[in-house]
Amino acid sequence: MVFDGLLFYDETTDLVPRLAAAMPEVSLDATVYTFRLRPGVTFHNGREVTADDVAYSITRVLDPETKSPGSGFYTGIAAAQDFIDGQADAVSGITVLDPTTIQFTLESADVTFGNKMALNFAFIVPKEEVERQGENFGHNPLGTGPFRFKEWVPGRQLTFERNPDHFVEGLPRLDRVVIQVGVEPEVALLRLERGEIDLMGDPIPGAEFARIKTDLAWENRLTSAPQVSTIYITMNTQMPSFDNVQVRQAFNMAIDKNRIIQLPGGRGTVANQILPPLTPGYDQSYQGYQYTPERAKQLLAEAGFPNGFTTTTECIAVDPQPKLCESFQQDLSKIGVTVEVKTLAASTVIADGGTAGKVPLIWSGGLGWIQDYPDPDDFYTPILSCGAAVPGGWNWPWYCNQDLEAKAQEAIATPLTQRRLAIYQEIFRTLMDQAVWVPVYNGQYDIAHSAKVVGGVTDFAHPEPTIRYEYLAKQP
Repeated sequence: MVFDGLLFYDETTDLVPRLAAAMPEVSLDATVYTFRLRPGVTFHNGREVTADDVAYSITRVLDPETKSPGSGFYTGIAAAQDFIDGQADAVSGITVLDPTTIQFTLESADVTFGNKMALNFAFIVPKEEVERQGENFGHNPLGTGPFRFKEWVPGRQLTFERNPDHFVEGLPRLDRVVIQVGVEPEVALLRLERGEIDLMGDPIPGAEFARIKTDLAWENRLTSAPQVSTIYITMNTQMPSFDNVQVRQAFNMAIDKNRIIQLPGGRGTVANQILPPLTPGYDQSYQGYQYTPERAKQLLAEAGFPNGFTTTTECIAVDPQPKLCESFQQDLSKIGVTVEVKTLAASTVIADGGTAGKVPLIWSGGLGWIQDYPDPDDFYTPILSCGAAVPGGWNWPWYCNQDLEAKAQEAIATPLTQRRLAIYQEIFRTLMDQAVWVPVYNGQYDIAHSAKVVGGVTDFAHPEPTIRYEYLAKQP
């Protein structure tokens, strides 16, 4: 709402220029990306955006002092790692050619770099405001976006007002957006039904969703669309007993995925692989592991656990996630595995997942991987590559396969063709053979809103930003 990047997405998942005047010029070997800025774009303080702002913003993401969770997306820029390691004062792969032109030189070919520049981590900030406010910049943000930040009442609400100088003609359509925080989903839905609010940001509670999804009164107030996500159980391949592939395969056969999906009201589809169906490279011919508890028992016995074993899983303490954990806890008890469920804050689960040898199982519900950009690489490099199997990383199985690394490097240098998709299918089939995850289901967006708020399906449930507030409008 407050910021923009050089690129973003149209109503589909096609990249389009945003702060850039046009799509970047890309060298034939996909290692040099040159962007020219849209002229006349100003920050909310009235200053025009320059290429120096772009260089500062990306360097800031890479700076360890910023502690950006998105820095890993940009370590492919030449000398970025030297800068991170304190061996360089600047990132030599970021070059300001003139006030309106910036060039990124990469260590190696990356055909997804344009997608990475459309991530919110790469949105542009004004250096003088960040330096003036320091750590408080997040409480008083200022960018180029369709809305200007107006007010933050801690624990209650945030207010945004229309930016009359936004460079996209006719946007935004709303004069103001007020986001109330700390409201339980059940209360928010009640307020929506009373006409006190216009839009629910949280998922609709399972019991209430079952009530309203067939209610004709909700026909024009419920927008549904597939979420490009995979929710899964991750198994730490470096810890006993999950260092045995047969144990991991047994878990894949022991989970009743259909039953788990029903708990939040049937919102989603059974996942049989790591990639979600709407991601390029999804393997239509792959069947995955079937729900066969008896075969799971046999595999455990073959692995040396005829009487099962005891283990622990973590999940976030936000409904309905504990109930979903209890569901697969019951499934695993049927094959002799006793699972202790620990419900914790999301930040603790994330920290534990990124700590080697800390926790054997994690339920990713509420943290499950939602597509950052529409490319199969997004389900490998950030969460299943060797580079992500590091302290603080998202490779929670702590699985590293150098053969897959070589294939992924080949794939990321190859345009999005059948050859590239075939490479990713090989990668993900191997990961499924190794059973590093139990993919459970692919999610679904169900956005509850008033009949007065109008917009297309992709305005309420876009595959990337989810809600595109600038495209929504309100009728009298």
